[in-house]
Amino acid sequence: MRCLIHCVFIVVVSFLLPACVSVPKGIQPISPFDVQRYLGTWYEIARLENSFEAGLTRVTADYSLLPDGTVQVKNVGFSPESGKWKEAIGKADFVNGENKAHLKVSFQWPFYSSYIVFKLDPNYRYAYVTGNDRDYLWLLSRTPSVSEEVLEDFKKTAQAQGFNLDDLVIVDHTPLD
Repeated sequence: MRCLIHCVFIVVVSFLLPACVSVPKGIQPISPFDVQRYLGTWYEIARLENSFEAGLTRVTADYSLLPDGTVQVKNVGFSPESGKWKEAIGKADFVNGENKAHLKVSFQWPFYSSYIVFKLDPNYRYAYVTGNDRDYLWLLSRTPSVSEEVLEDFKKTAQAQGFNLDDLVIVDHTPLD
């Protein structure tokens, strides 16, 4: 009986996991995409609030290439509530080749989520990112702030792509004293 339950679990998980690395209908991952230019530190400027970042400020994401060709993802954010920094380290791999900005990222194997860059400044200064559905949305920048024009374009583009911005959080990057 235990073996049967284990087998059923494996079959169910094998059908559910691919859905977590899908692309939302109407969203197009950036192509061509240059991972070498994308590596480094990005500041989270805005996000749709989510459970794993709830309440965090001063959020950054650092991307580095690992020897096996995958990308290490290191997210760091400050919790004003606890007064402590939180860190999550994951691993990302391309879903359909390195030329397309659609990766699957895992912070806890074997669970993966989509990471899709759907708008990218030609100079890789800011990026609009979503997950496998429209509940996830981020504006990332190479600097801790962006112009009002970039923020407004992000909002306008996101709304046009069907994102509900009612829970949009503008991330505080004020230095700690």
